[in-house]
Amino acid sequence: MLEVNQISRKYSSFLAVDNVSFTIGKGEIVGLLGHNGAGKTTIMKMISGYLEANAGSVKVDGVDLDLDPKEIQKNLGYLPESLPVYSEMNVADYLDFSADLKGLKNNIKKSEIKRVIKATDISAKLLAPISTLSRGFKQRVGVAQAILGRPKLLILDEPTNGLDPEQTQHMRDLIKEVAKDATVILSTHIMQEVEALCTRVLMLHGGKLALDSELEVLKQSNHLLLETSIKKEDVQLIESVSGVDSVKCLTSESESTRYRVCMKENENVKEISAAISQVVADNNASLYLIHPETRDLETLFKEVNEGKFDLEEVRDAA
Repeated sequence: MLEVNQISRKYSSFLAVDNVSFTIGKGEIVGLLGHNGAGKTTIMKMISGYLEANAGSVKVDGVDLDLDPKEIQKNLGYLPESLPVYSEMNVADYLDFSADLKGLKNNIKKSEIKRVIKATDISAKLLAPISTLSRGFKQRVGVAQAILGRPKLLILDEPTNGLDPEQTQHMRDLIKEVAKDATVILSTHIMQEVEALCTRVLMLHGGKLALDSELEVLKQSNHLLLETSIKKEDVQLIESVSGVDSVKCLTSESESTRYRVCMKENENVKEISAAISQVVADNNASLYLIHPETRDLETLFKEVNEGKFDLEEVRDAA
């Protein structure tokens, strides 16, 4: 649905986005992650047509942004981090104005405004000037304008910023509902939002795409965490299990020792766990813990930004 091909963007001599490519299908909610200055906002602005790329191309539903920007923008919803609202307008007038900008007319316009008011639960503030709204309500007004016209591509920059826990859950449900008929790009610094909503992650570092992977693949690993009374001097007992590649001692106490067990490629986690458990039992030792080690998204994000991340290693381990 969305095809981004080798786009780059310079600000004077500074290369903000460097030869970035990715595709996103209909119904996907993809997290766009990166520290401030990584290129996230620039990419979102280029996809929306707000900024021109110095190189590369963007296509939405087969339509080239350079050739027909208005066609793409008709089917685009965008919530920037700094919401450009007219503070002197009341909410109803602002949504009416936003609907006009999107080319909505007559009964379609009326029904769409009613739909987004209900979807974002802002009916109580329709006649209130936007300047008097809390940050949470302003955010919901921004989302309302973004989903007007049922866009095929929805770009959301920090959509839950300023929302309380109940409003955040409501926003998550709304985004999932929109994604049934659209492609959604979600940019946020809140990893819980990524884990709650996204199936895939794009991580940027220094203007380059450092990672493009399914979230579940990122979380998987070929490691087991093991805690047993088998001491590190007898670690060969664990290493001898078929399918085990290596064993690393993490901590050792008087009662127990914790290990990270690295399995060979394409081995069955359950079978190796059972075999290790049997070895422990056969040696009259105690088994306190054994389970697959999962990756933490925040840790991965930190590794990418510290240059410690190895994508090939993740692919091999998954």
